[in-house]
Formats: sequence, structure tokens, C-alpha cells
Amino acid sequence: MKAGFRTSAQAAVLRAVHDHPGLTRAQAAAEIGIPSGFAAETVARLVAAELIAERPAPATGRRGRPTAVLSAHPAGPLVAAAAIGQDSWQVAAVELDGTMLAATARAHDGDQDRVLGAVAAAIEALRGRFGARVRAAAVSVPGTVAGSRLVLAPGLSWHGTDLSGLWPYYEPGSEFVVGNNATLAGVAESRRAPGFGSGTMLYLHVDDGIGGALIEAGRAVMGATGAAGEFGHMPFGDPGRRCRCGASGCWNTSIDDGDLRRAVVSAAAGDPGALSAVRAVGSSIGRGVAGLVNALDPHLVVLGGLGSELLRIASGEITVAYHDGLMAFRVMPPPPIAPARLGADGPLLGAADEAFGRLLTDEGLQTWAGRDLLSSSWSG
Repeated sequence: MKAGFRTSAQAAVLRAVHDHPGLTRAQAAAEIGIPSGFAAETVARLVAAELIAERPAPATGRRGRPTAVLSAHPAGPLVAAAAIGQDSWQVAAVELDGTMLAATARAHDGDQDRVLGAVAAAIEALRGRFGARVRAAAVSVPGTVAGSRLVLAPGLSWHGTDLSGLWPYYEPGSEFVVGNNATLAGVAESRRAPGFGSGTMLYLHVDDGIGGALIEAGRAVMGATGAAGEFGHMPFGDPGRRCRCGASGCWNTSIDDGDLRRAVVSAAAGDPGALSAVRAVGSSIGRGVAGLVNALDPHLVVLGGLGSELLRIASGEITVAYHDGLMAFRVMPPPPIAPARLGADGPLLGAADEAFGRLLTDEGLQTWAGRDLLSSSWSG
């Protein structure tokens, strides 16, 4: 049986290690506002409970006592995370600090039963390999989500899909999380990509249409029903074209995922027709980003999915259209537009982060410890 430990302080230290992997014990104490002695005791209890590990910091060449940093324990809790995309899926076990273990990725044909069966088998394989260390499952999907149900994924033609069967382990302390891939990728970019975590970030994911999220302090602004971030359904497109969502003039109507992917590949190879098409999409992206920046006032804009390639190939068109669409006071200087840094791993890591957010509570730690925890003289 793992060691007992105090509540609240332990959960706060774990959240600090989760949010800032590699921080020192002193930095963790400062982060959550507890005395250094109490931090040392708290960390010792978490190490004994196999929740975190203290490891020597990378050598700096400086003299003095070596510094230890806090990281995930090699026997600590894991999240089985899955990301289902338009033509492929990915599954991995994710540690507290965001490290991915036993990752598997496969192409798929879009058949709902085959895809969900394969993903369920991959999650079950992680459970078989890592046992009770797997405390939760988290699934990212390319569509609108309500609870554990995928309401609509137009690119896959999936409607009203119940995803709860992917995680049949509903014992105490177990969690199951489902989220939109663009929203979760934005969360991961904000929390995991160096330099993206400060201020308000507007994340746009270009794939089968345009989704994303407005991220503040590492959290997505979800709106009244949890469906915020459907930026592709703003009226930035041709009002004469009907979108698959049922509305007319959606921004998504200017982007066809399959055609855009092929055009990006061809443009990168030097095809002039494809380059012209990609640049036209780049101009549309720039105009739309300007409208969102005018409305939402972010510090930074990040483009993920095919948006990163668009930014590389059509940066000039994006920049010109972006600046032309900004309110005058925003132009000097405007919020920068940067490519996403996590690539295809973004939705999966964001899903895992959301699951850990539910696990790193006093109740979650009680379940992991397997015994009642001691009351704490500190709360935060």
C-alpha cells in the first residue's frame, strides 16, 4: 500500500509538476505559496506515494550543490489518450509531465465501427500493459462534443456517436474525457509549447474546416454549452454556398480538407497551380484571423494542423490580408501569428491534460493512495 499524505498541498504540488515539468522543489513552493520546509515534506510524501520523482537537474557546469527537479514517477498514474482524426488515429499512455509512452498510430478508412473498435483495442492494450497505473482515458475527436457523445463530425459523416464504450472502467477514481480535437490542441499548445503559455492565445486548427479555441491561463473558453471555438462557421465565406452544418456562407466553405492537403503537397513540390490555390486560402485565413483578432483581442495567434504549412508556404498572403483587415490601432504591432509546435501530438496531449485536470484532486489522490489521507494544515 502506498504511503498516506496530506490533502490539498499534495494536489497543488502535483498540478505544479504537471503544468511545469522540471521545476525544483523551491520553485514548486513558490508556485503554490507554501513554506520550503512544508514543501520538502510534501514532496517526500508524493515520492513515497509513487506520484512524482526527484531527479538530478541537467549539469550546468556551475559549482555548488546539485539541484533536483520534479518529474513524473516511473510507476505513477497514466492517462490512456486517443486522438481520432479525419484519416488516422493515435493512442498513447501519457505521464504526469506530458511524456508519451507506447504510442501507436494507424491510418483508417472512416468506417465508424472499425475505427472505434481499433481505438478501443489499443486503449485496452495499454491497460493490459500498464495495469492500474492507467487511471483515465481521454479521447479527442474532429467534431462537436456533448459529454461523452460525438454530436457531429461532418468530415467523417459520424452523427450522435456514443464514445463511452472506449473506456468501460468506471470504478472510483477513474475518469473518461472526450473533447474536440482543435480545442484540445489549443490547450496543449498553450500548456506544453515553450513561449506560448503567457497571455491570451487564439488557436486556429485548419483541417476539415477551421476550429480552435481562445485560451486564457491554459484553459479554453468553452461558452454556455461547451461548444465554443467553431470559428469555421463564422460568415467569412461565400454567402451563396451552403455549409455541411446547415448554415450559409461559413468560412469552412472556402476550405476543402482533401483538396487543400493535396494542394499543399503539390505547392511544396513547386506546382504553380497548387501554389496559387494555397495562396488564395492563405488570404482567406489572413482575413478571418484579422476579424477574430479585432473581436477577441488575443496576445498571440497560433495556426495548427494544415495552418502551419499554410503559414510556411503562403506567409506573405496571410500577413497582407491579416494586416489589411485589422483595426488601425492594432497594426503597430499586431498580435504575432506563429505555427503550432506540437504537430500531430497536440490533440492527444491536450486530451491527456484535461483528464489529468480531473485526476489531480484530493479525491483522485485518495484513490491512488488506497487509503484515507491525513488532514492538512494548509489549503490553497
